[in-house]
Amino acid sequence: MMNIPIGDTTIACHVEYSRRGKVSIQMESNGLLTVKAPNGTTEADIIRLVQRHSQWITEQQQRLANRRVLPETREYDDYGTFMLLGKEQPLQQLIDVTDGDEEELRARLKRYYFTTCKRVIQERIVPYQQQLRVKPASIEIVESTTRWGSCSSTKKLTFNYRLAMAPVEVIDYVIVHELCHLLHMNHDRSFWRKVGSLMPDYKEKEQYLAHYGRYMTL
Repeated sequence: MMNIPIGDTTIACHVEYSRRGKVSIQMESNGLLTVKAPNGTTEADIIRLVQRHSQWITEQQQRLANRRVLPETREYDDYGTFMLLGKEQPLQQLIDVTDGDEEELRARLKRYYFTTCKRVIQERIVPYQQQLRVKPASIEIVESTTRWGSCSSTKKLTFNYRLAMAPVEVIDYVIVHELCHLLHMNHDRSFWRKVGSLMPDYKEKEQYLAHYGRYMTL
């Protein structure tokens, strides 16, 4: 995740590296800018590309702002798209849509997110546990409208299933945040120092959740 200055403001930019020939940019419906770049592309090159297309980006954001009504109405049909690990995906690529009404498809999609979130958390949490030398008593995926994660006094960690919609690096931040609570239950200076030691750019991840979290819905 990068925050790139454009004029008097900054824009959150999700960068995907792969074996591709050239750089491309696209604007997601939630206003997140995605840059797809060849392996080895420098941050400076990405910043120059984004700033070079600043007028187009500003116009797209304004267009989205003009038509945006929150909470966003989701379409459970061939045209419906939903976020998965920071990218919009057609509904039919996430779940079976051959039968069932909207209520059933929504329930099916929620189950998919619960399963995906659990898998991703279990995979991503291991190296951070090793670095911090901590181990939670249990890990649970839950539904919440107020928290992305929590840590109880009994060392039980919970994670919001909607995290499956966020980029992996944002999920990592929530994992680190909750694991650090196993060492420091309060949000004191020691806690934030520990978070920052593993993730120096954690404030960017917080900003992502603060701005885009409201679009991570069913």
